Amino acid sequence: MIVHRVESADGLGLHVVESGPSSGTPVVLAHGWPDTHEVWRHQVEALSTQGYRVVTYDQRGFGRSDRPTDVAGSHVFKAMVDIGSILDSLEIERAHLVGHDWGSAPCWLAATFAAERVLSLTSLSVGHPSAFRNAGLEQKQKSFYMLLFQFVDIAEEWLSANDWANMQLLIGDPDNWPRRRRELERPGALTASLNWYRANMSPETLVEPPRDLPKVAVPTLGVIGSDDWALLETQMVNSAEYVEEEFRHVSVPGAAHWLQTDRPGYLNDLLTEWLAGHA
Repeated sequence: MIVHRVESADGLGLHVVESGPSSGTPVVLAHGWPDTHEVWRHQVEALSTQGYRVVTYDQRGFGRSDRPTDVAGSHVFKAMVDIGSILDSLEIERAHLVGHDWGSAPCWLAATFAAERVLSLTSLSVGHPSAFRNAGLEQKQKSFYMLLFQFVDIAEEWLSANDWANMQLLIGDPDNWPRRRRELERPGALTASLNWYRANMSPETLVEPPRDLPKVAVPTLGVIGSDDWALLETQMVNSAEYVEEEFRHVSVPGAAHWLQTDRPGYLNDLLTEWLAGHA
């Protein structure tokens, strides 16, 4: 394992961890909220053992990476550029991208605007940005917490009150909670994580005209848990409309939102098969 400190385009330090042989095909794993690179631990072990050069990192504002000084610094287009900064720093020309939750958004954008650097895209839980936006009222109801997160200080107080009882009730997934709590209790960490919602999912996005994105031009695998509490399967299925290359959709039976730890063996086998077929 090699730890790097990579500087982003706007000067933030990114905590990057590299595993597996340096000669292997690169795979970049991007985590979501409220995680760090550690959520990929089962996938790192499986993929590096099979000879892949596995790159994980703490997204801006999370874990050991620097925090932006303002809300706008957490915009997904900046996070997309971070992927390019990491590839440049590690002298990687092209890589497979695998994103989950808020890690999916910058990966979708990288596969859209920097397809020449992407071998394939795997998106866990979150479909294409346009498919998510157009998923209808039921998806907006599932995303109720995003509105709560807009309230600065109030959201922080509500989530951490009573020994983080509301946070634990909201996200479930008790097996990963000790790791998350350790990170979120660091000064400023909770607000930095919530700023991703404030930068990208403000109430104005409900009425703003949709951004017209070019179609994704790389092979894409969309994976969602059958029991995901936050996301409809339709927003993943309908992502096919925004991909001009191969698109495959998989629903993981019995899995909730955190596929990496809910069904690690299933996901590892799925990734292994997909990556091998798109070298």
